Amino acid sequence: MRYLELDTPSLLIDRERLLKNLTDMQRYADDNGVKLRPHTKTHKMPEIAKWQEEQGACGIAVAKVGEAEVMAGHGLKDIFIANEIVGSQKLRRIAALARDGIRISFGVDSPCQVTEAEKIFSAGEVTVPVLIEIEVGENRSGIIREEDFIQLLDTLGSCPHVSFAGIFSHDGNSYHAKDLAELQTIAQGAQKRTLHFAGLAKMHGMPCSVVSYGATPTFMNHVKILEGITELRPGTYALMDASQGHAAGGLERCAATVLASVISKPTATRTILDVGAKGLTMQERTAGICSSPGKGTVLEYPETHIDSVFDEHAILCGKMFHDRVSIGDKVRIIPVHICPVCNLYDLAYLVSGGEVVQELEIACRGKLQ
Repeated sequence: MRYLELDTPSLLIDRERLLKNLTDMQRYADDNGVKLRPHTKTHKMPEIAKWQEEQGACGIAVAKVGEAEVMAGHGLKDIFIANEIVGSQKLRRIAALARDGIRISFGVDSPCQVTEAEKIFSAGEVTVPVLIEIEVGENRSGIIREEDFIQLLDTLGSCPHVSFAGIFSHDGNSYHAKDLAELQTIAQGAQKRTLHFAGLAKMHGMPCSVVSYGATPTFMNHVKILEGITELRPGTYALMDASQGHAAGGLERCAATVLASVISKPTATRTILDVGAKGLTMQERTAGICSSPGKGTVLEYPETHIDSVFDEHAILCGKMFHDRVSIGDKVRIIPVHICPVCNLYDLAYLVSGGEVVQELEIACRGKLQ
């Protein structure tokens, strides 16, 4: 069918844009002599993850154990949970994945996480590798002090069922860079700090087999990858969104849109669409290189942005858009941030040349545990 025949709201993915994004990022990794491990928390779709591996990805990253279980159930075999894991229930599920032959690993940044895992994995007679997260400026999780890193390495050395695979970092602060020059500076600093800790591990007799670095804005702008980084871990690049598009210089790489209908024109300037926070989220990006106006951009009228959202309504204020559309018309919205949007739909529709060519199950939707 034609995509305009779909009911609204619906999540659409432009096939040609998606494939170009996958191909270009794999080429970027190859050109830099590093592996690519896409973070699939963005799209949450096993089918796209498989396409990423077909392009050359060494495996995938996920955010939660539930996502790992779903991806494994769809045939993905090499999975890194790029997050700290706490709790016996989750660790037992990881042990079960390891027993099923999945090359599973996860993140740690505290000795207690390792000792808890050792109890579960020794009882389950499995050994699972972990990567230590390094904080590189995002002010989120991860090791900050060298002495804490050494203590964590020593704890790992005493836990035979939790093996040390390496380190990982994420320069999410790059989203707030004011321009490309600052973005480059942030990327270089994040890599140098990551590599510094890799050097500390080597000096401590525990060399890293994996030094993983992630963030889409830096990679979309082809920052230089320093020697010693072994793996790139971008996520949003596959589908892109308005904020990432602005960081990369334009919206032509944005593969994902939300199809919505005009349902009301109550004034001479106000237009209402049938998708709101429950289909677009209320997230905004208002600062830095990823800054994007409004709460979504109309693909057909890129100068038009969503001014506000209620649960089920998007509000657009502007006479030009109001006068060009009629009640019942359908338009496509480029979300400001695609990752939470994918988590709001059961299906996405792959579109090419105006035709729906495939339905894609968003199988990891809601897998928050």
